[in-house]
Parts: sequence; C-alpha cells; structure tokens
Amino acid sequence: MKIIERRKYYYVISSILLIAGIISMFAQGFNLGIDFKGGSLLRFKMDASVSSADVRATINELNIVGQATIQKSGDQFLIRTQELTQEQTKIIEDALQSKFKNTKYLSAISVGATIGSELTKNALLSVAIALILMLIYISIRFEWRFGIAAILALFHDVLIVIGLFSIFQWEIDGPFIAAILTVLGYSINDTIVIFDRVRENIRSKSKDDLAVMLDKSIMQTMNRSINTVIIVLMPLLALFLIGGSTIKGFVLTMLIGFMIGMYSSIFVASPLYYEIKQRA
Repeated sequence: MKIIERRKYYYVISSILLIAGIISMFAQGFNLGIDFKGGSLLRFKMDASVSSADVRATINELNIVGQATIQKSGDQFLIRTQELTQEQTKIIEDALQSKFKNTKYLSAISVGATIGSELTKNALLSVAIALILMLIYISIRFEWRFGIAAILALFHDVLIVIGLFSIFQWEIDGPFIAAILTVLGYSINDTIVIFDRVRENIRSKSKDDLAVMLDKSIMQTMNRSINTVIIVLMPLLALFLIGGSTIKGFVLTMLIGFMIGMYSSIFVASPLYYEIKQRA
C-alpha cells in the first residue's frame, strides 16, 4: 500500500474537512454550554409522556427567563436558561410540579459569565500546554522532525473535531475539553508507535528509500492501530447508545476523535514527516 506516494489524496480529504469546519466556525460559531457562556442547567424527572414543548410552554408562561433550551432523555429533562437566582429556580420548580404529576427536582447548576470566560481561557491553555509538552518529549525521544509532524497531526485532529461540533452545532461543555485531551493522548500514542517502527527500520540500515521505509513501517503497525481503535470504539458506542444524556457529548467527542486520530496517525503524520524530511 503506497501511502506516501498517494499522500496528496489524503491531504485533499483532510483539507475538505478542515476548510468546512473553519468556515462553520466563522459563519455560525459554536454551541457553547453553560460551562463557557454562563447560565443555569436544571434537571427534572417527569413522566415520559410529558413532551419538551409542554415544559417549554410552562416555563415561558412564567416570563422570568428568556429563551430556554429543553432536552429530553427518557423521563429526565435538562433545562438550560440564562443564569437564575435561587428564587427563580424555585418558581420554575413549583410551576412544573403543579402542572405535571410525579415531577421531581434533581439538581441545578449555575455558572456566571465571568467564570465561563475563565474556564474558556483555562481550557485553551490546557490544550496548548499538552501540545507543547508532547512536542518537547517527541523531539527529545526521537528527533525534532518527528515532533513537528506529530504536533501538526494533532492540530489536524483537534480542528476537525471542533469543526464538526461547529457544523452540527453539538454542545461544547466542560467534559468536551477532557475528551479532547483524551483524544490527543490516544492519537499521539498511535503516532509514536508508528514513528518508533520508522526509527527501528532506519537503524536497520535498509537500502530502501525513505518513502518505501515509511510505507513498510505503517503497514507493520496498521493492524495494531485498527484493532486498537475498534476495541476502544465498542464500549464508547455502547455508552453513546444506552448511556445517560449527560455523557453523550463526552462520548461523541471521543468516538469522532479516536477515529480521526487513527486516520491521522496512518495517513497524515507519516506523510508530513516525509515532507519535512525531504525539505530538510
């Protein structure tokens, strides 16, 4: 399989995903959760026969909040609004309990706009620190060309994941950042396995040129990469299908990120190393 020779085809695939995501980021932005933009999140348990429209209508009649987002998962309702006081939360609770039978108040979370801004800053900082530390480690453990190629592949993974979240307007919250860092860890691990095999083949003093040697190294580790991601995706898929609504965003991020990470480790990182090595 001549991956290096056909690398431009993989660059085109990645470019399409990256450009679509970047356009969406500028055109429609992100659907930020209350962790980042501030607000309140209320959780109630009601009869499954109650609809999201019924709950929204009841809240709108109170005229104490602006536009509320209602998410239903089985018999649980997640209500996202602007930041509420304890009195306003109590009014909503009383209204729902009087309107719908068997209504149970579960929890409430409120995040101010200032805290949300601070969390955004810390989230970006944590991702940046992770990337810098990975670059330093790989440059020391291997060589700087491997480090640059690996970090560029990680940027590729992060941009595609957040681009897809922007395109489909999936919510980005606190667990999303944890999932992104997990994806970075998985992707760099997969990339290092391939680069380690590349280094071993280089040390063997084979007469193969660099492109052939990279293809050989990728093929020698491809089964491991594919089998690993399949095994990881199985429990994630189960969690996504039958898990609670509160973890769906976290699981979805890892589902997409692990698949993109496997793709970039095989079809992006090694071709990038080849480009850097040739130009050096």
